[in-house]
Amino acid sequence: MDAVLALADGSIFRGSGFGAPGLAVGEVCFNTAMTGYQEILTDPSYCGQIVTLTYPHIGNVGINGADAEGSKIFCSALVIRNLPRQPSSWRSEGNLNDYLLSHGIPGIAELDTRALTRHLRDHGAQGGAVAVGHPLDIDAVLAAARAFPGLEGSDLVGDVSEAVPRNWNLGSGTLETGYRSTPVENTVYHVAVLDFGAKRNILRLLADRNCRSTLLPPHTTAHEILAMGVDGVLFSNGPGDPAALKLAQRTVRDVAEKGIPVFGLCLGHQLLGLAFGGKTLKMKFGHHGANHPVRDVRSGRVLITSQNHGFAVDADTLPDHLEPTHFSLFDGSLQGMKHHSLPAFSFQGHPESGPGPHDASVIFDEFVLSLAQWRTQHAQA
Repeated sequence: MDAVLALADGSIFRGSGFGAPGLAVGEVCFNTAMTGYQEILTDPSYCGQIVTLTYPHIGNVGINGADAEGSKIFCSALVIRNLPRQPSSWRSEGNLNDYLLSHGIPGIAELDTRALTRHLRDHGAQGGAVAVGHPLDIDAVLAAARAFPGLEGSDLVGDVSEAVPRNWNLGSGTLETGYRSTPVENTVYHVAVLDFGAKRNILRLLADRNCRSTLLPPHTTAHEILAMGVDGVLFSNGPGDPAALKLAQRTVRDVAEKGIPVFGLCLGHQLLGLAFGGKTLKMKFGHHGANHPVRDVRSGRVLITSQNHGFAVDADTLPDHLEPTHFSLFDGSLQGMKHHSLPAFSFQGHPESGPGPHDASVIFDEFVLSLAQWRTQHAQA
C-alpha cells in the first residue's frame, strides 16, 4: 500500500504501508531502543503519539501475547525502516503486520527513519499524520497533521486506565514458562497502584518482591485509598500533560502527607513534583529509548535506563522540601527526587524496563524497603 507521513511543519516522508489502512494523527516522536517493539506499541504512555523506531529491523521476532504491556496498541501509528517478511523466534505467535491490522493501527515502512529522527531532533516533536492506502490526498494528510492540537494541556489518562479496581499477583515468569506471568503465593505487602496507564511489568516486579497490587481508577480519592489499609501507594506512568491532572495532584499530596510510603513513577513522578509546588515543562523531543544514562547523586552510580516521557519536572522550581536524587547524563534533566520528611519519592524513567535494561529495578527494592519500615512502625505504634 502507498503511505505517507506529513509533519505539521510541511515536511513529507513517503514509504510503504502495512498494518491497517487509514489516517492517524498524533505527536511524532522517536524511540532509540534496539529491542522491545511490542512493549513500546502496547505502552499506554504512547497514547496520542506516532512512534518512530530508530532501529532498522522491526518485526523480526514476531509478536507474543506475554510481551504486551497493556491491553492493546496505544500509539496512533508506527514508523519503521524495514519490515522483515518472516519473523523468527521460538516464542512468536504472529507477525507485526497482522498485529497492527487487528488493532486498526496504520504503519509505514521503507521510510528514511534516520532523516526523520534528525529532523525531529533539530526541530522538536510535532504534530503529524500517517496515511496508508490509495489514492492519497497529500494536502488532506498535511491538513490533518496541522490540525492536531498537541499534547500540552491534554488529559489522556481516561483513555488508557482501568475503569474499575482490579487485583494483581502475577510475577515475571521464567524461561521454562516462556516468560508468561505466573501467580505469586503468600505475598507480604499490599500496594495500591493508581492507574494512569500502568504497564504490566510494574505489577510483575512488585509481585516478584512479594507485593500484591490493587489497580485503582485514576479518579480514586485519597480517602478511598487510605481506607483500604494498604502498605504503600504507587502512582503510575501514563500519557498526556501532568499539569492537566489537578485531581491527581491533590490525591498525591493528600496521600503522601498521611505518611504512608509513596512511589511516583514517570507521570507519577511529575505529579509528585506538581503536588508539592514544583512545575513541569514540555521537552523539545522528549526521552524515548532503552539506553539513557541516569546518575544517582546519592551514590554516584550510573544507571542505564528505559525512558518514555515528553514532559519533565523543572529542577529549578523544586521547593526546599523536595530533594533531587537522579539526573539525566544526556541533558541534565531531573530524573528523581524525594521528600525530606515524608516517605515519598519518585523516578522519571521506567525502572520496570519492558523493554530495556534492568539497572534501575533497584528502585523497586527501595520502595519495598519503605513498605517494610512502614509496617514495622505501625506494629510498634
